[in-house]
Parts: sequence; C-alpha cells; structure tokens
Amino acid sequence: MSRTIGRRDFIKTSAGAGLTLAVGKALGAASGGAAKAKASVVAVGISDDFGQAAVKAVELLGGMKKFVKKGAKVALLPNVQSRHPGSFTKPEILRAVIRLCKKAGAAEVNCLSWQTVKQWDDTGLKAVIESEEAGLMIFERDEALFKPVPVPGGVALKEARILAALDDHDVFINMPITKDHAGNKFTGTMKNLMGLNSPVNNRTFHRPNWKTDPDDVAHLDQSIVDLNKAVKPALNIVDATEIIVTNGPFGPGQLFRPQKVVAGTDRVAIDAYCASLWALKPEEIVQIKRGADQGLGEINLNKVVLKEEDVY
Repeated sequence: MSRTIGRRDFIKTSAGAGLTLAVGKALGAASGGAAKAKASVVAVGISDDFGQAAVKAVELLGGMKKFVKKGAKVALLPNVQSRHPGSFTKPEILRAVIRLCKKAGAAEVNCLSWQTVKQWDDTGLKAVIESEEAGLMIFERDEALFKPVPVPGGVALKEARILAALDDHDVFINMPITKDHAGNKFTGTMKNLMGLNSPVNNRTFHRPNWKTDPDDVAHLDQSIVDLNKAVKPALNIVDATEIIVTNGPFGPGQLFRPQKVVAGTDRVAIDAYCASLWALKPEEIVQIKRGADQGLGEINLNKVVLKEEDVY
C-alpha cells in the first residue's frame, strides 16, 4: 500500500507515540563493548538471480532474524533517485528483503521516502511493495515532517533533519545501490542516508562548485560523514549487481555488472569494498577516508572478514 503523508496526516498518526530518534545508535542492532571489538564482516552473495544473491548475503551474516525480531516494525531505504539502469536499487533485491523481514517475524515493513510516487513507479519498486503487501510511505517535503537531530562530533553538519517517522520503527535497513557520483565519485551506504534527511538540510551539503572544487567536494563528503554520526542503520544491503560507473548518480552511464549483493553493519568497510569493485581506491574517496578517521568503521579491507559465496 502506498500513501502520501502531509503534516496533518503525520500529526494524527504519531500523536502520543513519544518518538525519540536513536541518535548514533543502530535501530534494532545489538550494541556493547564486546561487539565493537570484533572484526567487521562484509558478506557478498554473487548470482545473476539478484534476489537469491541478497538472500545469500544476509544468510552469510547469520540470517535476518539476527536483525529483525518477531513483531518488529521495519523501515527500508532503497535508492529511487533515477530510473536509468544501474542507478536504482533492483526490485528483485527489495522483494527478497521484504520477504526475509516477514519470514523473520516483522509485523510491518515500510519503505520511507520524500521522493515522488512516480520515481517509485518508474523503477518498478512500487509494484514490488504492493505485491508483497508492504508499505510505501511518501512524505511531503514539509520541514515539519523532519525531526532536528544533533550531530555528535559534527564537523560540517551540526544538526541533521531526519524523517520523524523513522522513530516509529524498530529496525532500519539501508538499501542503496553503489554507483558513480558527479562530485565525489562514489555513492554507497553513507551517502544513501541523504534519502532520510530533509531536502532543505541536504542543500547545505552542496556548495556552488560541489562537482569541481576540491574544498566543496570535501564539504559534501564531510556532511555525509556527519549525517552518518546521527543515524546508524541496523543493517546495510547494497545493490552491486549492475551499476553505473560514469555519469552518476542519475545516469545513463557506462554499466558494470559485478552481480553482487553486499551486506553488513560497517558502512565504511562496505563502501570501501564496493569502491574497490571498479578500481577506486577507498582511501582516495574523501567520505570513506574521513568516515574511517572519525570512527565510523574500518577502511582497511585486510582487517575485514570477507565472506563471498556464489549462488547456483
């Protein structure tokens, strides 16, 4: 079911909910000193059946029940930025993730977005959501629907403005496609969180010469890193099946087809791995390097536990 939500609708549905965003904590993920000491795991399912590749990647992490408990409300954030091949999260992957969440016992699975219904329709994702009886919650671009969230240790961004409806969910699963970007050359788990942040706040990420001036590119990257200090997904499932490596993030562009779905909890490690797929050096991508330097994850893939498995 899809529905567009305005300020009046949101006030009705959220009244008395007592929503508080888990700043800097993973919605639905376990935490603690012992977990932090473990090496980061990046799991990769490989197949031309993209849904099965997604299932395998999650299985290699221990299964969806590790992240989604019975009765949980799950929020998903696929990328629907463009309809060109290799620029949006594959419908097959979204279908697989919805089914995995429901099989794990989720009471509700919703995709949250301030993008247009047309974008969801053009990419084929809306049809998947409806056929799987999940929810598509489209929010108007009204600042009243976004909650101010302070950024702990923010450098370029001191306050994010996150869709308040995220607070009404127990688990947040980030579902980007990795691809080229016009300014910083890379889109992955960290940049995808701009889809939860208000468009008005996102505009502050982009200085006039964000595509060409190194300082402006660095400002964009630092803003993305800061945003990721405010919101931490419980799980990231990345489409690296068919991606544009030129003319991103909208395309059309040159297509590269690794036929991989990548999953894990460490956004820096996942982005470092995905960048390496098309010969980018993670340490040369400012958002990945600064994310590592500022404590968001592990950039050195030699220190990451990589689990890759083909699906036949």
